[in-house]
Amino acid sequence: MTEVERMVPSTRPGNWVTNVQRFVRPREVAEEQCELCSAPIATDHRHLVEPAKRRLHCVCRGCATLLGNRDDNRYRAVPEYARRLEDFHMTDAEWDSFGIPIGLAFFVHSTPDKRIVAFYPGPAGPTESLLELQAWVKLVADNPRLAELEPDSEALLVNRVRNAREYFQAPIDRCYALVGLIRTKWRGLSGGDEVWKAIDGFFAELREQRACAGAYRHG
Repeated sequence: MTEVERMVPSTRPGNWVTNVQRFVRPREVAEEQCELCSAPIATDHRHLVEPAKRRLHCVCRGCATLLGNRDDNRYRAVPEYARRLEDFHMTDAEWDSFGIPIGLAFFVHSTPDKRIVAFYPGPAGPTESLLELQAWVKLVADNPRLAELEPDSEALLVNRVRNAREYFQAPIDRCYALVGLIRTKWRGLSGGDEVWKAIDGFFAELREQRACAGAYRHG
């Protein structure tokens, strides 16, 4: 086996397709009610992730507080803020060893699968890359901050496109928002200027810490 055991799109019910769709639907039909209690919610609402189904739920703050991170782990609260990881250590050779074919990816610990899962975005949505555990273990050893990532709800988001070398501790909904952005903006074989400008803008927001709960807008 190579460092990447296999690359297959996820086919689990209620998986990333639902998560991406909520970020690409037109704003005029965006969710305006909590998906769990039907209470009205603002555009800058919170999210809960349902790990067993890999699904994000738009929720009010009450449901986010009451149901997030309970002992049964049915739902986990998605953090509100991204954080840029300064002094992150990853060589080009180490990145290449992951076998990710593009310079964008996010890594999240899946509690149902009991492993680290990597996704990379593309014009058709995210592709799941199943990684050899040892590659991640070494990365955590070099960057102990990664051990603090919240399972299911927080990811290492990597940006290495066009000579960038950026790494973020990012809420999982921001990762899906990036996937949705690429899916809607991509044109032709290379993506076109619009998608690359949108990607640059997305990461500029993360750097400036504007990408908090108020930026998790659908559409």
